[in-house]
Amino acid sequence: MIIGITGGIGSGKSTIAQELARRGFTVYDCDREAKRIIAENEKVQTAIKDLLGEEAFIKSKIKNQKSQIYNTPYVAKRVFEDPQLLDALNHIVHPAVKEDICQRSGLSAKRSVLCQPKAVLFIESAILFEANLDELCDKIIMIDAPEEIRIARTISRDYKGEASEDNINKVRARMKSQPSVTGNRLSDKKTTVLMNDGTYSISALADQVLALF
Repeated sequence: MIIGITGGIGSGKSTIAQELARRGFTVYDCDREAKRIIAENEKVQTAIKDLLGEEAFIKSKIKNQKSQIYNTPYVAKRVFEDPQLLDALNHIVHPAVKEDICQRSGLSAKRSVLCQPKAVLFIESAILFEANLDELCDKIIMIDAPEEIRIARTISRDYKGEASEDNINKVRARMKSQPSVTGNRLSDKKTTVLMNDGTYSISALADQVLALF
């Protein structure tokens, strides 16, 4: 069984996923694993270089190490100035992540063939739907919270609690840049919304996630 966990910045999806991992469940962190794939997958590296140029990777300064380091500042500047480049980059990375999940879980890419899957695999991703990873999921948990709570959490985590007007505006801009989930996807029978507004502890919310399946 594959369970997707998604939600916007400051929703608390990562904290809930960490609690599930602490309890012994396998959690696939798409952001972390995408970085690993970019660092290790030569096919993905070649495609990124073809798209953004050789500058997308920097030669390692470690002696006798042939690996290349992803030039994140350069790539970020290029793609966020050009939405078409960002879309093209996503079309390189997202399928590679999806393929990696399929290999780990024993699923076909189209979710039609089951080949001795692990009992439960959680997929944590802020862009679960945009990357079409929802196609792999038996159940999707959408973690949500009121906007002001999400802002406060992000300020505490990323800006050392400095709730200046500038920092708040930065968080609002990040929230606005994230893709919104359409109503028809939220109304899908396999998608459940859990509110993480502080009413329940993270442990209690993890219990609710587990109770759903």
